[in-house]
Amino acid sequence: MSDISSEAPSFITRFRESDLWYNFKRSPGAMIAAFLTFIIVFGAVFANFVAPHNPFDLATVDLFDGLLPPAWEADGKASYLLGTDDQGRDVFSTILYGSRISLIVGFASVGFAAVLGITVGLISGYAGGMVDSFLMRVADVQLSFPAILIALLIDGIARGIMPREVHDELAVYVLVVAIGLSFWVQYARTVRSSVLVERNKEYVQAGQVIGLPDWIILVRHILPNVMGPVLVIATIQLALAVITEATLSFLGVGVPPTSPSLGTLIRIGNDYLFSGEWWITIFPGVALVVLVLSVNILGDWLRDALNPKLR
Repeated sequence: MSDISSEAPSFITRFRESDLWYNFKRSPGAMIAAFLTFIIVFGAVFANFVAPHNPFDLATVDLFDGLLPPAWEADGKASYLLGTDDQGRDVFSTILYGSRISLIVGFASVGFAAVLGITVGLISGYAGGMVDSFLMRVADVQLSFPAILIALLIDGIARGIMPREVHDELAVYVLVVAIGLSFWVQYARTVRSSVLVERNKEYVQAGQVIGLPDWIILVRHILPNVMGPVLVIATIQLALAVITEATLSFLGVGVPPTSPSLGTLIRIGNDYLFSGEWWITIFPGVALVVLVLSVNILGDWLRDALNPKLR
């Protein structure tokens, strides 16, 4: 008798044979957006190695090199490709380091909002009754306020409670909490709707019959079946979180100038825009637009790819 061994395909093999990869290869827009997103994320993560200068090392910053135009203009220097700001920092390097701060705040706030919103949605949809009504009324109240207003309120409360030096050290964490508390409602309402459908199916009733705890039914059985819409929301909200962080930093209530994000760089350059030093604000603004646009295109593609009605 021959011993026939069947080896399970690897994750990479299954992914390359999936409908998601097939749809991705047929979407030039998604491929371009993914490439641009990868370039920006790679440059931000490895800014210490990619950036030609360290803009936050005072030993390497020369004030006499301040306000230099891009390298292709007459007064520009080849060592400063996109010019310098008022303090002599290389604009290209500050964009790389600033993108890192923006992405850290974006990913962390989306993760915080997703955990909070998924938890509320699971409890609300599974429990029903008064619990569902109370949680959804809280969500409705929050939806009546703009996200930027909620983020400003939370940041203002944090500034009132903490000393200034402590707030500057914890500014990134405050931003993550502020933006996360502004975006959890979308996850909660989406997950709740999916749970209302899933909780009446046979596999949930079978788990209840054999005596499984409710949290095991929610985490192991219902949650994996509602993650599709959550991934789409998370992708789209990453762009919104980056924009919100940039807006707060532009208004002066985000990260401190000592560790600037893209929004802080745009605010700093805005003071010199009308005096002719346009590159200080234009290039960080272009980087922000490219990042947000690429993530939005990926989110739209992912939403269509995971919708079986569009296949």
